[in-house]
Amino acid sequence: MTSRERRKPELLRLLLLAVLSGMYVCSKCNHPLFSSRSKFAHSSPWPAFADTIREDSVTKMMETLTAFKVLCGKCGNGLGHEFVNDGPEEGVSRF
Repeated sequence: MTSRERRKPELLRLLLLAVLSGMYVCSKCNHPLFSSRSKFAHSSPWPAFADTIREDSVTKMMETLTAFKVLCGKCGNGLGHEFVNDGPEEGVSRF
């Protein structure tokens, strides 16, 4: 693999971050969930957010002491997890 080929995934990621700005909504009901302003870089391949748009944007169900299952606050569509204290700053969660 050449150094140029190794850079392709990173360049694609940066392009996607630039293109996917704005509001993230539920894929089933278009309920507003996250703003690109709360997005941050993380080692996870998934987009990472520090906060929801509103308190009622999502519903959370505790799975472990450090993780909550996250559902759309309107229709209950599964969105993933909130990881406690894994955000961009100490004491901030990662969605």
